[in-house]
Amino acid sequence: MTESRDAVEAVFREEYGLVLAGLVRYTGDLQLAEDSLQDACIAALGAWRDGIPANPAAWLTTTAKRKAIDRVRRAKNLDLKYQALGHITPDQPDPQPVDAVPDDRLRLIFTCCHPALKPDARVALTLRTVAGLTTPEIARAFVVAEPTMAQRIVRAKRKIADAGIPYRTPSEADLPGRLPAVLAVIYLVFNEGYASSRADNLLRRPLTDEAIRLAGIIDHLLPNQPEVLGLRALMEFHDARASARTDSEGLPVLLPDQDRTLWEHKRIDRAVDLLDRALEIGEPGPYQIQAAIASLHAKADSPETTDWDQIADLYAALQRHSPSPVIDLNRAVAVAMTGDRREALRMIAAIDGLDDYPYLHASRASLLADEGEIERAIAAYQSALDVTEGAPEQQFLRDRIADLSGGS
Repeated sequence: MTESRDAVEAVFREEYGLVLAGLVRYTGDLQLAEDSLQDACIAALGAWRDGIPANPAAWLTTTAKRKAIDRVRRAKNLDLKYQALGHITPDQPDPQPVDAVPDDRLRLIFTCCHPALKPDARVALTLRTVAGLTTPEIARAFVVAEPTMAQRIVRAKRKIADAGIPYRTPSEADLPGRLPAVLAVIYLVFNEGYASSRADNLLRRPLTDEAIRLAGIIDHLLPNQPEVLGLRALMEFHDARASARTDSEGLPVLLPDQDRTLWEHKRIDRAVDLLDRALEIGEPGPYQIQAAIASLHAKADSPETTDWDQIADLYAALQRHSPSPVIDLNRAVAVAMTGDRREALRMIAAIDGLDDYPYLHASRASLLADEGEIERAIAAYQSALDVTEGAPEQQFLRDRIADLSGGS
């Protein structure tokens, strides 16, 4: 049972979005697709006791389709039953127009990013359905309470059903207007893979790879969109450093301490080319600014040679585009790296809304330690530990506390 459960969890974690998107296309109903996939996962726990199928995701897809038909046949409303059965009959012609996007997951992304949904609900729902993130993971990404996020996702699903939002991409003319929410989804998927909230690993490479792949497809569909290029560059810059971000025990390694020979410099060069293409268009936006910040890190030979003054200025520009307390925190860290730690501490103290954000407490702790305020630094690290879920990051913070406490 343990082996089959582990296999089901692995497929659910890595293939959820692909399997669910195919089921939504098959059933035409998001809730039916989710329920049927859950039924299939339960069935797999028993069926896989004697061995894991060669293609677990395909097994789940086939089983879920059968479960969907069973669910519809058990429905009490005959009109809805026959309508649904007609939709999922294999010989039934597809009533939807041919989509421009050759990927079920992207169709599902654009469906979840429909203008009828509120912006925060679009992103949250897409992270849940396409990337398979749990509600706590999404709440962490948004820095909101878990019950709040759960309600947001439920309301978004209900809105899709009540409004009859179709499972398809918008017309070519409407695609650019739907783009910002889609890019936000992709970047949050990347961030969950790059700094995972899961307990066992800091990095979840399938998520980062998927985000980069989806951004590449959108770039192909909508060429010369500067923010698409900017997002692609930003993710490439970050992902080029992935091998240096953890040590041999899987614990995080901060940027100043990373072995820069482990960085993938060919990917950095590719990111530079993407950013240059975006900047040549002359329409700067948040992703391009963030990519410009990442490029200054990537091209510096050491932390000491990094242009922190320019990074601080870029964060100020980013704040004008997309005001956020997280951007305020990043700017404060950049100011600290210019040598003005006291000003940085003042800036951090003025930030509201990040009490549950561990990086605020950890940044403050590091600055306090540099200033020789050891007791306050330990308390700040403890505050970060109290709101950190990932095991590698928890251990990192414990090590910092132990170091400051003299190893006690």
